[in-house]
Amino acid sequence: MKPLLIIGSGGQLARAFAELCPDAIILDRSKADLSQPHNLTETLEKYDPAAVINTAAYTQVDNAEAEEGLATAINAQSPAAMAIYCAAKHIPLVHFSTDYVFDGSGDTPWHEDDTPAPLNAYGRSKLAGEDAITHVGGRYLILRTSWLYDARGKNFLNTILRLAAEREELRIVDDQFGAPTYTPHLANAVLDVLDVAMELPKFPSGVYHLCNQGYTTWYGFATAIIIHARRLGMQLKVRSIIPTPTSEYPVPAKRPHNSRLDCSKALSQFGVSLPTWQEGLAECMELKSTPRA
Repeated sequence: MKPLLIIGSGGQLARAFAELCPDAIILDRSKADLSQPHNLTETLEKYDPAAVINTAAYTQVDNAEAEEGLATAINAQSPAAMAIYCAAKHIPLVHFSTDYVFDGSGDTPWHEDDTPAPLNAYGRSKLAGEDAITHVGGRYLILRTSWLYDARGKNFLNTILRLAAEREELRIVDDQFGAPTYTPHLANAVLDVLDVAMELPKFPSGVYHLCNQGYTTWYGFATAIIIHARRLGMQLKVRSIIPTPTSEYPVPAKRPHNSRLDCSKALSQFGVSLPTWQEGLAECMELKSTPRA
């Protein structure tokens, strides 16, 4: 049986797939440098996988404002090369995109067929990747997700826990809405989606939204993290968490206020949905309270 080929090894999503798929071929940056798209096809030709899962991406949202060319190479040109390879081999490509392809207007969840209008360079680079893969065609799944975190990575959850141990007061943005998504939940759901897709008479190529159910703000997420941390006996210094508007945190890249994603298409097509974001957080915090986390 042919293995999965997973591109990207240092990120939290790649780590989740690696734990679920111990027989997968995993290419780190030394073997698949997405900043050099012209070399990628030659690299991929060395393998004969059942499918390619691309977890690698340029995700430094503020830095992308000054490095849009690099972000586009990693987030669009390299995925295009993967799509060409996969189409030629007649195998599926699974690629991850983001809520940042939308402008964040309104207060209702975004559907897959809503018109993208990214606010920043990172969002533009991810949308360019979607467009490139769609243009190539073949068998592909573009999965938009949001607010990824796990127990060990560089992410919002671990930043909050670090700051809560150092400071008595935290000021957290409370006017951006989205779904915190626990990467092990996402990776498990993606494997289920891929299994279903490969068994269908016609591969259902397209864009799908996939994230933990429900939504909150960064302030709501931070508050929930602290509640769990205290329940688990973690030593914290923080005494108050203050809800704060985005306007008080000027940064190079604009953020969407509404990052809610409607995931009903994936449920209808594949019968797959993720647990609630609260369940994901509870599972993650339990893992963090164990020595191996």
